[in-house]
Amino acid sequence: MLVDPFGREVSYIRISVTDRCDFRCVYCMAENMTFLPKRDLLTLEELLRLADAFITLGVRKIRLTGGEPLVRRNVMWLVGELGRRLGQGKLEELTITTNGSQLTRFAVDLAAAGVRRINVSLDTLVRERFEAITRWGKFDKVMAGIEAAKAAGLAIKINMVALKGVNEDEFDRMIAWCGAEGFDLTLIETMPLGEVEGDRVDQYLPLSEVRARLEQRWTLTEIPYRTGGPARYVRIEETGGRLGFITPLTHNFCESCNRVRITCTGTMFMCLGQEDRIELREVLRASESDTPLIRAIREGVARKPKGHDFVIDRRHNRPALGRHMSVTGG
Repeated sequence: MLVDPFGREVSYIRISVTDRCDFRCVYCMAENMTFLPKRDLLTLEELLRLADAFITLGVRKIRLTGGEPLVRRNVMWLVGELGRRLGQGKLEELTITTNGSQLTRFAVDLAAAGVRRINVSLDTLVRERFEAITRWGKFDKVMAGIEAAKAAGLAIKINMVALKGVNEDEFDRMIAWCGAEGFDLTLIETMPLGEVEGDRVDQYLPLSEVRARLEQRWTLTEIPYRTGGPARYVRIEETGGRLGFITPLTHNFCESCNRVRITCTGTMFMCLGQEDRIELREVLRASESDTPLIRAIREGVARKPKGHDFVIDRRHNRPALGRHMSVTGG
């Protein structure tokens, strides 16, 4: 077992397989991004070896992220290999977070590999607004991908970043649509990660305020449902659906944190909102033995902080951290 200094068992890892994405969402990336050279990325075989080391240490849930994970060449090989760990009982769950653009190609294969649920980032149901937020995204392609995932039997959770003055008039519509489709919905506060062209002070919308608005129309009942992530869920009585809130700014959710993040270069961040890290790539490549790798992982978890320090810097209009979410893994 991996246990941090505060007694929290780390049983969940999020692995970024690429920093690249076919979208350029305004709150996540600059439009003209410089991505990592291929030589800096772990190979798929190295990513699998890393995952196996964590599984040996008691990790039971893995989420693949990016960037957009499904744009990584041959990524389904990795999904298939991790799916075998599911079949062997070494893993309890394999999930993926995606923008939906590649789901028409891969939904059936994901389900066949043992993936049972996915998160799809979708901030609006208005085509023109979608293309403004994502810059490069194609609305019809994403909606077709969501339909393909539903048809493949995948449970779907929609992740919607709450953006002041952009999509705050759509929460009711998104709740109704998700309820009709049988999807869960999670609302997320914008996170101050990386330099972007826009002003996050203008984008930031506290979910405490959003929830108060929603309660004027919907009956929200607290439920104990958890997925292993940071969302706190309620049931929407009118639709029967679940609604989650991820609130890194208005409510620190760190007390139950059970996860670490691995970047596509093999850097382990013990906290999304802190810069402390352990570099695993060179350890991985220096020895065929996993002993040094396991030692490094344990050393990192032993430094896991109690919580993050996210804040919207209103005085200097700068991010809390310089790295983009696509680098860390969404």
